[in-house]
Amino acid sequence: MLVRVLGAAAGGGFPQWNANSEACCRARAGDPAAKPATQASIALSADGERWALVNASPDLRQQIEANPVLHPRRGLRSSPIAAVLLTNGDVDAVMGLLHLREGTPFALYAHERIHAVLNLNPLFKVLDRDLVPRRPLVPDEWHDLADREGSPLGLRIRPFVAPGKVALYLEGGAERLDTAAESGDALGIEVMAGAARLIYLANCAAMPMELLGRICGSTILFMDGTLWRDDEMIAQGVGAKTGRRMGHISMSGPEGAMARLADVPVGRRVFLHINNTNPALLADAPERAELESAGWEVAFDGMELTL
Repeated sequence: MLVRVLGAAAGGGFPQWNANSEACCRARAGDPAAKPATQASIALSADGERWALVNASPDLRQQIEANPVLHPRRGLRSSPIAAVLLTNGDVDAVMGLLHLREGTPFALYAHERIHAVLNLNPLFKVLDRDLVPRRPLVPDEWHDLADREGSPLGLRIRPFVAPGKVALYLEGGAERLDTAAESGDALGIEVMAGAARLIYLANCAAMPMELLGRICGSTILFMDGTLWRDDEMIAQGVGAKTGRRMGHISMSGPEGAMARLADVPVGRRVFLHINNTNPALLADAPERAELESAGWEVAFDGMELTL
């Protein structure tokens, strides 16, 4: 199985359009230690010809143009994108679907709660259901991905409910607990390729024992790396919520991803969905050195892996 990181950043990308932080200024200035990144998504393929996207970022058109494997190759209208999987209903996971409205078929997979969100928004009617069938992702069941016509893609996946939260625009006025969500608002994805196993968990607010057991023994883990510390947004004066309140575990701290996974056997550990406030974005930051010494990597746009 081939894996390509289309985007490594959290919502807003890096640099974020309205952010004037030192890190964003360095990225705009072309500093090689502050590499720009688009919003988080990966692409998977069993044959290098047909690809399944995990989430459809608002930057999807840019990501397609930056990755020749996703360029059209047959006739005047075509695409190697055969399926899209949605792990949540956040804007930075679904908005890119609007880039795929030009009449080329693919299959759209999501939890029934996320399909319901799309159904209620008339904008997504631009995806003709005759060309883009909507198929359910049922947690803890194996799914053999197929294209619009039902031809198997050679990718076997198992979604699972992740500790997370409902999308911000669906919260309403009521205050919610840090990890409050209905089952299906946030999903992780497990992908099998022979004896290799990939876990994609880019939206995750906590690491309970059950989740640690699921991750144990995976070949590659793409892990939520939104924030370095839980109070990062508050400390920097750019937000009023903790990471957990936003549905994201921190990298550091006693309950952070690095500590919780320190003794869990995992082949390759890769942080993804990294916010522009996270100092570990910078290649010359002490936080980057710390996570690398702990055996972690930071994803980047265009990163390629093979299972």
